[in-house]
Amino acid sequence: MSARTVAVHGATIHGVEALPVTVEVAMGGGIPTIRIVGMPDASVLEARGRIRCALRNAGFELPRRAITVNLRPADLRKSGSALDLPITVAILAASGQIAVDALPGMLFVGELGLEGEVLPVKGEVAYQILSRETGLILVGGWGEPLGCIDGVRTGHLAHIARLRDVLPPSPRAPRSVSAKRVVALDYEDVVGQEVAKRALAIAATGGQGAIMIGPPGSGKTMLAERLPTILPPIEGALRQEALCIHSVAGESLEGLLAGVRPFRAPHHSITPVGLVGGGRPVRPGEVSLAHGGCLYLDEVGEFGPATLQMLRQPLESGFISIIRNAGAYRFPARFQLVAASNPCPCGYLGDPEVSCSCTSAQVARYRSRLAGPLMDRIDMALDVARPDPSQVIEGESGLSSADLAALVIRGRAFRDWRLRRNASEPRERTGALGAISLAGAARDALERIARTEHLTARGISRLAGIARTIADIDESPEVERPHVLEAALLRGRGDAV
Repeated sequence: MSARTVAVHGATIHGVEALPVTVEVAMGGGIPTIRIVGMPDASVLEARGRIRCALRNAGFELPRRAITVNLRPADLRKSGSALDLPITVAILAASGQIAVDALPGMLFVGELGLEGEVLPVKGEVAYQILSRETGLILVGGWGEPLGCIDGVRTGHLAHIARLRDVLPPSPRAPRSVSAKRVVALDYEDVVGQEVAKRALAIAATGGQGAIMIGPPGSGKTMLAERLPTILPPIEGALRQEALCIHSVAGESLEGLLAGVRPFRAPHHSITPVGLVGGGRPVRPGEVSLAHGGCLYLDEVGEFGPATLQMLRQPLESGFISIIRNAGAYRFPARFQLVAASNPCPCGYLGDPEVSCSCTSAQVARYRSRLAGPLMDRIDMALDVARPDPSQVIEGESGLSSADLAALVIRGRAFRDWRLRRNASEPRERTGALGAISLAGAARDALERIARTEHLTARGISRLAGIARTIADIDESPEVERPHVLEAALLRGRGDAV
């Protein structure tokens, strides 16, 4: 490496991961300028102005030379302000103003203020993962590094003036992360909806999606937003993926660090890009922010049809693929879908006390919004009626989050045991329903319901899956007839039984 050419490690965010970027700086004769090449976007090119001011205010000299900054690999689009710091370090090293010995072992990430301060950027978790994979010390403006990624070495650089003093920066201990789950919501607060509570506990056990249909004020949103309180803590690789997504998006990480699964409730005016991701630069959408948790669509019929149909891919595959000129992006998106809708435009169709004011044409048009391939992928359809006023006034309590969480834990534990047992037993043929074992009466009931309701193959499989989940909660090795009948009621097909 010559005295006038220096390479420094940096990184850029691509989707929800940090990719390594090598920042090369060379100086030569000619008109003094800073030229950045290697597919930088506008935010990277703006770094030239920030670097000039920061160097001057920090007491460094900006060399009066023709400075060429090359960002490798040249075919990767670079965006954001995280490359401010590595470009600055490379310029200072190439001009002999700081030592270069320790630079090869460090990963510089940070935005520069005009006074020379180093500012934190979005995506800390993604940069920590890259630091662990490359074995480099992550140096940036984060005052207290997160302790959620093991095996990461970090150093805090508050101001570029400190580059004269100590390289590498002294490692900092990560802040401690409490494992205690703080739950402010509880199903005990939802009065008169015991059937819906059990249905959501079944959905939480098996990961099924659900739509709740009922009049305004019946408690649909209260039921949905308490779903994370009965789900098991988010852990392992799923937690790391969710942390990375939220970090890149600039969202709070406190809930995830405490093990609470995400709950996202976008408004029906959201754009397709806001829901599934995209934009410039490409960023994750609400379906990815709900990864590992729950996506709640209130008044689902008010969402645009094109927007709703974009949910089909992540519901089936668990990820979103976005193709742009700059490359392909893949965002994790394994979430539990919960939706809510009124039964008609006025909301009182079928209410025993309030008359519906909608015409048959209005009702048909409204319900047509809920039909189609997307709704065929929602497992449960729950009727949620208005609670009795006396129950609300007297403050009656029913099943709490702790009660429902116990059902979920029991059901998931039995399912895990059953799957381990089935894996150890050879099977000649599993059939269309996989390893779901149906008793004779249960098989007859399932076939009768499928024929009466004209269920598709997907509908039959989902109905059997709900019945299997109910059997897991009951710790039953086989699916019995009552499990199928309850599953049919939860599918909104009670008239067929």
